[in-house]
Amino acid sequence: LRDDPPDLLVALGGDGTLLRAARLVLGSEVPVLGINLGRLGFLTSTSVKELEASLGRVLAGDAHLDRRFTLRAEVRSLSGHPRGDVHYALNDVVVHKPGTARVTPVDLTVGEGDQEDEIGSFAADGVILATPTGSTAYSLSAGGPIIVPEVACIVVTAICPHTLAVRPLVVPADERITVRPLDPAQSRYLTVDGQVAHGLEPGDRIVVARSEHEVPLVRF
Repeated sequence: LRDDPPDLLVALGGDGTLLRAARLVLGSEVPVLGINLGRLGFLTSTSVKELEASLGRVLAGDAHLDRRFTLRAEVRSLSGHPRGDVHYALNDVVVHKPGTARVTPVDLTVGEGDQEDEIGSFAADGVILATPTGSTAYSLSAGGPIIVPEVACIVVTAICPHTLAVRPLVVPADERITVRPLDPAQSRYLTVDGQVAHGLEPGDRIVVARSEHEVPLVRF
């Protein structure tokens, strides 16, 4: 798609289909029109019954682009070097444990270098870092706030924290957030938009920040 980008990408399905479509065109500036065939369809623009009419409106110029920012997640080793590919998320980046019902300790910081501030350490099933687009997805289910897309921020939501003191945190979108799992004996995963999973090694940390890419969604 990047070598010969189309004028428009039509995603037929639910939110999961649209998220996959967004990854396919990321960095190409190709608009995405979501047609809801699923159950939820928060991200889609219209129903399949209105498909023909919606395409006609797009061709007639009777639509606008709703530009949604994405997150960039990078896995770094204990020595601080990048390990593996950079991951991009329209909805969320989740650091979590697999399998058994055990909490895992994590440490969160915001900023970098001399400006790095500690958010705190806590034990939980994991932590979600979501865009405003993703605030109505997994983060919402974990007790996070609903953020309107026009607000440039990142939502940090702990998953079932084993404490009464940890609450969702909203930070400016230009901040860098680092997640450091604390127990090297536990296996963990990085999951992007609920679709791409990446195993983490002991000592790995995940650095998440706003990426340079936006996804233009077609809206009426």
